[in-house]
Amino acid sequence: MSAKYESKRTKMDVLIEEGTFNPTPEKVRDPKFRGSEFFDPHDAVQVKYEMLRRVSIDKVSVTEASDEYGVSRPTYYQAKVNFDMAGIAGLVPTKPGPRGPHKIDDKVLAFLQAQTAPGEPVRARELAKLLRQELDIELHPRSIERVLKKSDT
Repeated sequence: MSAKYESKRTKMDVLIEEGTFNPTPEKVRDPKFRGSEFFDPHDAVQVKYEMLRRVSIDKVSVTEASDEYGVSRPTYYQAKVNFDMAGIAGLVPTKPGPRGPHKIDDKVLAFLQAQTAPGEPVRARELAKLLRQELDIELHPRSIERVLKKSDT
């Protein structure tokens, strides 16, 4: 990426791109997040960290901190668990959706591997039809290619 393009990107652009943009900055009521160049209510990681710090160091109640930072109590507790496990990196929001091929369990993988011969090209479309007929599972041919490639390594 050129330096010219990078200089035109704002912090807001980066927060959105990285998935750390707080969509409800107006709910953050902590005074230090108002009119400060350092504290940014749009930065979800910073907001969560400050909320955890308020409870841990300033001894504010979880309910009070949750209200002050515009999140629910379960969100606070989840942030606490994530922070305790991974530090500041645990506060970065995860992307929604499945984390992997949820239709491909050990049985499906074994079936696919049994239908393929080592050194021969993968016939993903044929394998998808066989899966549909034999196991009543709809799976995209590209998913079949990916899982078989991954299982070879």
